[in-house]
Amino acid sequence: MELQYLLQLAANGIVIGSVYALLAIGLSLIFGILGVVNFAHGEFYMLGATATYALVALLGLDYWVSIVLVMLVAAAIGIALHDLFLKRIGRHEFERSMLLTLGLAMILQNGALAIWGADPKFVRVPALSGLISPFEVRIPLTRAAAFAAAIAGLFGLIYLLHRTRLGQAMRAVASNPTAASVVGIPANLIARATVAVGLAMCGLAGAALAPIYTVHPLMGTLFVFKAFAIVIIGGMGSLSGAAIVAFALGIVESTVGAYVSLSTTEGIVFAVMIAVLLFRPLGLFGRGLRV
Repeated sequence: MELQYLLQLAANGIVIGSVYALLAIGLSLIFGILGVVNFAHGEFYMLGATATYALVALLGLDYWVSIVLVMLVAAAIGIALHDLFLKRIGRHEFERSMLLTLGLAMILQNGALAIWGADPKFVRVPALSGLISPFEVRIPLTRAAAFAAAIAGLFGLIYLLHRTRLGQAMRAVASNPTAASVVGIPANLIARATVAVGLAMCGLAGAALAPIYTVHPLMGTLFVFKAFAIVIIGGMGSLSGAAIVAFALGIVESTVGAYVSLSTTEGIVFAVMIAVLLFRPLGLFGRGLRV
């Protein structure tokens, strides 16, 4: 019985960890290529969940169609975000990027509060109302769908980075921006594509978790801090490190959270982050754009 319970907790943790990976990888991707720390990342996750609520609950669109639309809209917002704001920030100008993205986060959060109010919203998908029981582990279809969407997004990103010319150019810019510019890679175009892809991953995370958690304007705050913890522990700019730590965090949260309070679990996560900063400032997996 105890083993079965632990398997159930691990399964739940893997599901949440896969969505954490989308958030953290999007954040790490933007930092790795642009050198910009995006403190508004959690609000874009919130917008993805809110847009899913509007499309599914209000307009009655199919959930899977809504996910695709949310990702496309998020990518378009990413292009606008780059052209209007981020391209004016130099690489690794952390103070400017922090102030700009924090201000943007406040605008998005309070704008959502003004439009939608503070009451939590629910995204109900009748087709995902059942359970599946692989190896006698009971998993709600909403969580199974979130895991499937997250894994599809992660593998899509891997394909983009390693099997397309755009992805190869993105990796080249992340590795050595000066050399990439010398060989003719258009840095501005790559930066624009990077923000679009990063926010598309963020929108996918919001859409994937919308049927699991309540949707409200403040939902991105805690998630963005977790995303930063994941990126710092894994190594700023390391996509593989972010993915590994995200899955580990999901499992740890689920299993440890079953025996101690939520606040204690959160404290453990950030205590680990502080320890990593003290003893391995570059993170567990160093610095580099890797998947």
